[in-house]
Amino acid sequence: MNFDPAAFLLAASSLPVAGIALLIDRLFGYPNGPQAWIGHPVQWFGALISMLDRRLNSGGARKARGVLALLIVVSATILVTVPMTAALRGYEFGWLAEALLAGTLLSQKSLEDHVRAVAEALRQDLTAARGAVGQIIGRDTGALDESGVAKGALESLAENMSDGVIAPLFWLLLAGLPGAALYKAINTADSMIGYKSESYRAFGWASARADDLVNLVPARATGWLIALAAALFSGPSARGALDAMARDARAHASPNAGWPEAAMAGALRIRLGGPRSYKKVRSELPWMGDGRENLTREDIGDGLRLYNTGLNITTVLVVLACIFIWLA
Repeated sequence: MNFDPAAFLLAASSLPVAGIALLIDRLFGYPNGPQAWIGHPVQWFGALISMLDRRLNSGGARKARGVLALLIVVSATILVTVPMTAALRGYEFGWLAEALLAGTLLSQKSLEDHVRAVAEALRQDLTAARGAVGQIIGRDTGALDESGVAKGALESLAENMSDGVIAPLFWLLLAGLPGAALYKAINTADSMIGYKSESYRAFGWASARADDLVNLVPARATGWLIALAAALFSGPSARGALDAMARDARAHASPNAGWPEAAMAGALRIRLGGPRSYKKVRSELPWMGDGRENLTREDIGDGLRLYNTGLNITTVLVVLACIFIWLA
């Protein structure tokens, strides 16, 4: 049996898996048919986390109980995905199946569709736009004007470009399907129980800290990617993105979310963040960027252009790396 170094590298590397997963998700997203039939991986994680929340989030030692809940979620994810990936990579084209599965853990098309729906709704009716943006942000939307709707959409676009695309891709490149799935499990746990409310301050502590850790590199990489995308257009400002990150990112309540949000604000010469209301309670959050505060639906379009350009750059880099390995 002859040893083929190129074939070995291709089979062992997660690069081809990531490249195909990126293309599949970019073009098709997660089809409605399978989602209606078997659900989505995030829903599966969510069901497990909800069950653990009901059973463990009571009584004393809630921080320890929260650590246990996270360990169960992490262990379950590893026990399912590691043997599955090992089995798939035992076949010549098993990495294609791995890529199909990994593509469900990215959200390029879904995120763009949701944000574009907000822009389209703003063209027609402010009430409809409030409903559309309410699908992707957690704050109160009933009193938002056009600027508030546009700001919420752009903040969600920037943050979820990191959480929903670049971060799972980063872990997919490092550790294949198990890495991406593990990231998604931790991120889902944080989104469900990683709050600072009375019920979750202790129980969700481990999930929130784990999510901070796994997003450290991707969040900063996303900010730089937005700045790079801005450099390719005459309107957006790459320097503005870099300056806003350096000045404002660390002021954000999250150690990670400020990087892509500040980059988006600086690139578009606008301000994101600032005061908002959650369940009728006003929160004074720091501003990202030092540009204008009155935003329009056109700003959402400019943000989507940066988003798509950044993802195009990412896809090209991954594909070129695949070609390099193939020809090595």
